Amino acid sequence: MSGVTSPVRGRRSLVIGCVLVGAILAVAVVSLLWLPYDPSDTSGGRLSPPGAAHLLGTDKLGRDLLTQLMVGARIALTVGAGSVLLGGVLGVAAGLVAGFASRWLDDVLSAGLDILIAFPTLLLAMVGAAVREASLGSAVLAIGLAMSAVVARLTRVLVKRVLAQDYITASRTSGASWPRVIVEHVLPNIWPTLLVNLALQLGLAVLAEASLSYLGLGPPPPNASWGRLLQEAQATVLTAPTGAVAPGVLLVVLVVGVNLLADGLRDRRAR
Repeated sequence: MSGVTSPVRGRRSLVIGCVLVGAILAVAVVSLLWLPYDPSDTSGGRLSPPGAAHLLGTDKLGRDLLTQLMVGARIALTVGAGSVLLGGVLGVAAGLVAGFASRWLDDVLSAGLDILIAFPTLLLAMVGAAVREASLGSAVLAIGLAMSAVVARLTRVLVKRVLAQDYITASRTSGASWPRVIVEHVLPNIWPTLLVNLALQLGLAVLAEASLSYLGLGPPPPNASWGRLLQEAQATVLTAPTGAVAPGVLLVVLVVGVNLLADGLRDRRAR
């Protein structure tokens, strides 16, 4: 029975994940071309309720909330994708070095990765963001560097597993160089697992960006991060709940969508 339902469940997760992430992505793309109001426009009146002029109302500064949420979708995906790209490149490179390294160098690199992984990603990102001036680039750099250790550790394990296979020995015996082995055998065999992990890391990166922005360490205004919107709306959550509920719901939708997408990719790979 599990063999029958697992493919169905995997496809369902993949489809739902694609729909949720695709919806947020569509909002982010639209925000590049059109916005209801200028993000810095404060002419809407403080905490105006939802209406024809402002579909979701305004925040405590009089800015259109729908505009802020659309820009926030762009910020979340930009930081998330940028962090995953940076963390993936650095992590895969470090993992390949550790996987091919001699015993003593492998031990040194593994110990360093263990130390980095022991610290929560958010804590490392907070330290990185605090060292540099808060900006979009600083958030990407801090979160990307923090997640690179996790990616490197997984890459190292996968590389070691592939190198232990008989076809690697046969390839080397036939005269193939190590770069050729990496391109033709190692990367194609470890990439599916890495792709699933990077999808999961995207969800963590989005949460990390929102957390940094909530703490005041994320992209500064006029960048409308969902985390900063939550922080600004917490004082008026009882009188104007839309300002807190809307960014929270969008954050949940994006993270759940990414996790379902990763689950679908994992189930698809398992088949």
